[in-house]
Formats: sequence, structure tokens, C-alpha cells
Amino acid sequence: MTDAPIDIGLADGNPLMLAALADFIDRDKGFSLVTTAATAEGFLAAVSRVPVAVGIIDWNLPVMGGERLLDTLRLRPAPPRMIVYGAPEEPEILRRAMAAGAAGFSPRHQPPEQLLVMARAVALGQMMFPFVDVRELNRDPAAALTLRERTLLAALARGLDNKSLARELDISVNTVKFHLRNLYEKLNLSSRAQAIAFYYSSGAHRDDNTAR
Repeated sequence: MTDAPIDIGLADGNPLMLAALADFIDRDKGFSLVTTAATAEGFLAAVSRVPVAVGIIDWNLPVMGGERLLDTLRLRPAPPRMIVYGAPEEPEILRRAMAAGAAGFSPRHQPPEQLLVMARAVALGQMMFPFVDVRELNRDPAAALTLRERTLLAALARGLDNKSLARELDISVNTVKFHLRNLYEKLNLSSRAQAIAFYYSSGAHRDDNTAR
């Protein structure tokens, strides 16, 4: 008696990449490619209809993105074990993928054979991540902020609107918007309310008071 093939779901926004990976997986008798999708939303809908054991996705999936997809999946009963592939030179992606519930991470340059080795291990319950500096993964995301961004965050927490921020920091409103976009991206936030919540929950307000 042979082991049953592992059911796989695959998602990539690049049609060529999706087709190449799908063909590679299809040729391995140890796997059954159950579904493919070009978007995070498409993957979510597909695995809701037909459950899979392992999902393999590009981190930069349109439209929702890989991170939000992982966050959504882990709230569901019996979600697939998820492998993310992306740029290995960005440790922040590794940290965010792990925090969102991924079971493995494959660098883009890794041979596809290694991806299937990883899929087998993940299906058995293992966590598969490349070697990284743990200090980098556990670092405070606020450490990536520039001094101007930290000042902006503190002012934002006082409830100032963009015009007031511009006056206080002696910069233009457009420059305020530019810094806010960078700040949100670095902290993985999407709104002023989230930024203010981060400021107080991270203890940054205590650091600011100490500095005074």
C-alpha cells in the first residue's frame, strides 16, 4: 500500500510562474494539485470549497496579499499548512510570514525540487524556514523608523491632523503624507488609529517621556 498523494493548493499572480510550478507539481506522483489561483481571494475561495493539506503561495499575491491571506486562513477551522515564497534578502518578510502563521518559507532562487521537499515536511507538521539571524526576526519594528518618522508618530498620537503635523514639523502636507506612508509600511499598519494604538502598546510613549 502506498501513501496517498498530498493535496496541494498553489497561488501566484504571475501566469508563467503559476503554470511552471503547477506543471512541476503535477509531474510528481507524491502530490495532487487540487487548485491553482492568480489572486489571494481566488485561493481563499478555492480552498474553502475543496480543502488542501498544503498551500504554496507567493508573498506578493494580488489583491489581498500573502500576509492578509495567511491571517484570514488561520482563523478558519483546519486551515492548510502554508508555505510562502519570496525574496530571501528581506528578513522582514520572514518575520511577518512567521507571525501570520506560515509553516515554511522558500527563497525564490531555491530549486523547485527543494520546494517539494519542504511541502512534504510541512504536511507532516514540521516548520521549514531558512537560517536567519533570530535577533533580526525578533527586533522591534519601530527600530526601522527614522528620527523624523518617530517624531511624526509621537505627534500623530496627540491627535494632530496632517496640516497641524506639517506646521509642527515645519514641512509640507505632502511631505507629511510621504512620511506617513513610509511609517505605515514599516510598521505594517493601514490607518492613523492603528498607528496611535501601536505607539502606546509598544511603549514608545514611555521612551519619549524618558527622553524628555
